[in-house]
Amino acid sequence: MDHCILLLYFLPLLFIFLIFKIVYQKRHQGCYILDYQCYKPTDDRMLSTEFSGELIMRNKNLGLDEYKFLLKAIVSSGIGEQTYGPRSVFAGRERNPKHEDGIHEMEEFFDSIDVLLKRAQVSPSEIDVLVVNVSMLASVPSLSSRIISMYKMREDIKSYNLSGMGCSASLVSINVVENIFKSQKNLNALVVTTESLSPNSYSGNERSMILADCLFRSGGCAILLTNKPSLRNKAMFKLKCLVRTHHGGREESYNCCIQKEDHAGKLGFHLDKTLPMAATRAFIDNFKEASPKILPILEKLRFALLSFRRKIIKSSNNAGAKPVIDFKTGVDHFCLHTGGKAVIEGIGKSLGLDEYDLEPSRMTLHRFGNTSASSLWYVLGYMEAKKRLKKGDKVFMISFGAGFKCNSCLWEVIRDLNGDGNAWNECIESYPRKNLANPFLEKFGWIQNEDISTFKYPE
Repeated sequence: MDHCILLLYFLPLLFIFLIFKIVYQKRHQGCYILDYQCYKPTDDRMLSTEFSGELIMRNKNLGLDEYKFLLKAIVSSGIGEQTYGPRSVFAGRERNPKHEDGIHEMEEFFDSIDVLLKRAQVSPSEIDVLVVNVSMLASVPSLSSRIISMYKMREDIKSYNLSGMGCSASLVSINVVENIFKSQKNLNALVVTTESLSPNSYSGNERSMILADCLFRSGGCAILLTNKPSLRNKAMFKLKCLVRTHHGGREESYNCCIQKEDHAGKLGFHLDKTLPMAATRAFIDNFKEASPKILPILEKLRFALLSFRRKIIKSSNNAGAKPVIDFKTGVDHFCLHTGGKAVIEGIGKSLGLDEYDLEPSRMTLHRFGNTSASSLWYVLGYMEAKKRLKKGDKVFMISFGAGFKCNSCLWEVIRDLNGDGNAWNECIESYPRKNLANPFLEKFGWIQNEDISTFKYPE
């Protein structure tokens, strides 16, 4: 009897203790962005229309058919002529790059880390976790080790160097940090996401491989994250959920976006015609998992009731249109992967987005191009520079990458953001632009009328 009384006495205390433990753990497991800095290269690295044409002409393996193909691709790409390339192409070394070209390209980008840490008033010695993702440059020591050496970070820092993850790598890096934050308290983490273009120019003539050189541009972003409760009020965003989908087990998906050698043994990046279908499949699977975590209960209930109603009356002719999820009931802003004009339009159509929703991604593609894994952060920067991001807003990010992968996440805006120190600051007043046409057709449109038997590229 006494044991029963003691048990009844301690059960409420045990319940209170468990509740306190859960709340305490949740409090220390949050993943917050303190600040981020997108890289803006110097103007002497800007790829003008004239220089881009000269760059294409340097590849002596290309003929008239390839020129026509590239002209059509560039004109319809949505990319403007204020994007940036690596210094190696301006020095004429794109066909025979040195290893140092890739390293110098990275070191030039590392200036963004200086800007970020200084603005956030965080010392390099206060960084507990470092995650670096660069898909197409391998160095020994690793790039993460190079950063640790450059900034004299602590000996007990946890560092991770990710490669080969493609355009979806930055959200993979965020996921690595998120998982570490769940197991350890009071940490600061630095995510460095960029791509090295210098060593990866293609000098062959296969259409599926020359396309990549026209689409990718230089860029990068450094992101400072924390799970310290004391810094929550200084944070910009809080991670609400993150979903990763990987279709590497499907042969078509695995091979649709891959680095390989062509028939002549020239290394390049192959983009297969099955890529749109692989991206669609990955997006659908990711969407199925992400939707329940993002949508409010009323929208899920509405969709379930309409789906049930349609199923009941499916046999009749009055079944009506298939119910569609209103994704905008749980999301205020959309950061879409700037993989190309068709990619942005395709995702927009699938999610039922309007021109206002697509504007940040369209303008980012025009101004900075496809900067691989860092492109999402330029889109976020556009929203911030336009002062769209207000406290309590939800921001949805979605990206695609080789493998084939589709990753997405949802952020909550912690405070009103004004875009201070943003890579867009110097040009944001000129956006959005109604006319996104680039001058390639005007300058090189004559190629379309040329005959292969008489064609000779002018000196």
